[in-house]
Amino acid sequence: MTPDRGLSRVPAPLLVLVAITSVQCGSAVARGVFDELGAAGITLLRLALAAALLLVVLRPRLRAWSADAWRAAAVLGVVMASMNLVFYLSIRTVPLGVAVTVEFIGPLLLALAQTRRLLDLLWALLAGAGVVLLGADTTSDIPISGLALALLAGLFWAGYILASAHLGRTLPGTDGLAVALAVGALLVLPFGAAGASEIVHRPSLLLPAFAVAVLSSVLSYGLELTALRRIPTRVFGILMSLEPAGAAVAGLLILDQALASREIAALVMVSVASAGVTLARRTPAPVQPLE
Repeated sequence: MTPDRGLSRVPAPLLVLVAITSVQCGSAVARGVFDELGAAGITLLRLALAAALLLVVLRPRLRAWSADAWRAAAVLGVVMASMNLVFYLSIRTVPLGVAVTVEFIGPLLLALAQTRRLLDLLWALLAGAGVVLLGADTTSDIPISGLALALLAGLFWAGYILASAHLGRTLPGTDGLAVALAVGALLVLPFGAAGASEIVHRPSLLLPAFAVAVLSSVLSYGLELTALRRIPTRVFGILMSLEPAGAAVAGLLILDQALASREIAALVMVSVASAGVTLARRTPAPVQPLE
């Protein structure tokens, strides 16, 4: 869903910051209903509700699509389903700020792969040190398995960047996103149907599920799309480096997840590394995914 024309008066960097706040608040709300719906259940509801909303609003002309367009949308749907499900499984046991910090390694690795500067090696080492700092604390109650899931979600994030770029070259507008979300929902259906069915017995759970779909998928994507039309992708990438910090704040305010000094240090190290790589890049910065 593309924001209305009134947003043209809002500074583009502010739109990006609001999008970051939106997607991380959505993740925090999702974490809050894990006990009732399960990680897979809320993933299914998020994808399905977002797909339904966009399909109704956009009404894509599917009959005019080429086979390449269908394949591109399907690939994006597979990656989105995997990314969202694995990320939600991660934040069952890992604080939101920590999970997003580790997840951010995926786009960072992709950015590093697209540059040829020696300085980027130092940024990579800084980010790697931040992740090692998180996993090396043997006194922490954060399980390594949760960190591994967050890292896997980050690799899917990198795949999302490539898949969404391909879809963008194949189809104009955001019609492909609606279909990709629908494909993702179908893929998650076998895993999340049991948990999502809880809304039949407790209809009130539909409200937070809808909030997650709007905050983490529809609103955030629309704001980012509007901002990217008005600012260089390099600037967008630098602003995205605030994503782990946004997750930490959302986790603290909504989930009461305070981070220790070690975790905050790791967050800063990964964020600074991402900003450094983005500043040095001559190719477009990666687009933020629908987390």
